[in-house]
Amino acid sequence: MSLSVVNLTISNTSVSTEPQVLIDALNFNVDNGEVLTIMGPSGCGKSTLLSAIAGHLTPAFSLSGEVTLHGNSILMLEPNERRVGILFQDDLLFPHLNVWENLAFGLPREIRHPARRARAYATLAEIELTELAEKMPSEISGGQRARISLMRTLLSEPHALLLDEPFSKLDKALRETFRTFVFNQIKHSNIPAVMVSHDNTDIPTNGVVLNWPWTQGATNA
Repeated sequence: MSLSVVNLTISNTSVSTEPQVLIDALNFNVDNGEVLTIMGPSGCGKSTLLSAIAGHLTPAFSLSGEVTLHGNSILMLEPNERRVGILFQDDLLFPHLNVWENLAFGLPREIRHPARRARAYATLAEIELTELAEKMPSEISGGQRARISLMRTLLSEPHALLLDEPFSKLDKALRETFRTFVFNQIKHSNIPAVMVSHDNTDIPTNGVVLNWPWTQGATNA
């Protein structure tokens, strides 16, 4: 089981002259429970790559190549059919929902209330935050919001996880704690993950890294 990118090429077609190739024949494979860190400067196409995998590319871009998840091509699927979760820099919790309601929002639709509430509370117990269940996002700390956001994404039962610089807005101490929490949850969920970053401290210990320019191939940290 893995997430694979084969000869993926992404071009910006919105320019007035020839299309600008942003990502050229990129290849990588990520196994379950592993995190591939993709490093590169701002503007090199890191977030665009994640958008291509998740199915959110705008019409300004064209792509060729293949993206497979567990051996099945996902490029022709709608974003909601790909089973690819994304964790962003911001927690994106709904301010009008309390913590357990935010968690329940991530659950598959076939799970009905009160089972949704029970699953949300079980998740909070798992990460030792049950006391936050009835609190609003504005009433909890940034680190707590970050953990709730990750768990909401995992409750949607993704088959792969994309991390778009999820630690960049956290202070140093919180960043280290949340980073460990994220990597442990990925291992526990046993899904492949791709993280983009420009900070070497984000790379998991002994993790696999794809440094810019990406044509050089992945290496171990």
